[in-house]
Amino acid sequence: MEKVSIVIPVYNEEDNLELLLAKLQALTDFEWEAIFVNDGSKDQSTEILDELAQKEARVKVVHFLKNYGQTAAMAAGFANAQYDIVVPMDADLQNDPADIVHLLAKMTKGYDVVSGWRKDRQDATWTRVWPSNLANSLISYITGVKLHDYGCTLKAYKKEVIQEIRLYGEMHRFIPAYAAWHGAKVTEIEVKHHPRIHGQTKYGLGKTFRVILDLLVVKFLMDYPTRPMHFFGLAGFYGFLLSFIFAIWAIVLKLLALRTFSSTPLPMISAIFFVVGMQLILMGLLAEMVMRNSYEGQNKTTYKIRNKVNF
Repeated sequence: MEKVSIVIPVYNEEDNLELLLAKLQALTDFEWEAIFVNDGSKDQSTEILDELAQKEARVKVVHFLKNYGQTAAMAAGFANAQYDIVVPMDADLQNDPADIVHLLAKMTKGYDVVSGWRKDRQDATWTRVWPSNLANSLISYITGVKLHDYGCTLKAYKKEVIQEIRLYGEMHRFIPAYAAWHGAKVTEIEVKHHPRIHGQTKYGLGKTFRVILDLLVVKFLMDYPTRPMHFFGLAGFYGFLLSFIFAIWAIVLKLLALRTFSSTPLPMISAIFFVVGMQLILMGLLAEMVMRNSYEGQNKTTYKIRNKVNF
């Protein structure tokens, strides 16, 4: 029988916790532990979680000092999971614990990550569904890992895939991309999505913009973690190129007696791009020094070995 660590971030979900535990207790197809991470809740969630832990030995609780966000809560849950399969899910009862069985069944076919897809999503179309669809398309395009629903918390991971991933910002949604980057087999299946009955959503349009910013970080870490000079150097080269183009343009206008240097902004624009290009080159050199100190100072390698034979 499979053993599963279910990681559940909690922030002000006092009306949902007992109902959620009842749904978990109905699961009999696998052994489980539920790690509730209380992310600085300001309602009665703290007291309720402690009561649930006293009643149910499989319930474990991690209390944060304050609200650090869903990514930090999931990272803490992953770090405290004891079983080889880890399944994060929301505490708002919109994810259905019964779908965990389907995630595990898909995982037996050789996948390391099985992501949930809320195909029939029960959320506001304008403020949540459409922005989410746009973000999912953008993330799939940039990372090269095609998933319909990166924002669905309900996923199943082999613990070995996620144990070395460090999460910051809103990056928990990018874990499938990180895993695929390290050679994991990733797929998705449709899961149920229920309307929220109790509490209020913690997701808004502002978080969508933060996700896009984190996506830029993910793209950089995926493509240039050991060669930052290639990124900054290329950007610096384009800065120098634009500086050269604007300078030549200004000179041509001067020679043709169409504009003087003082009557056109082209010389100033050329100087600005030259300075920007130089700064990017210097930033690339600094990033190279930081990267090399990180790897060499901690004896880390730029590669990962899956296994060894006859050593």
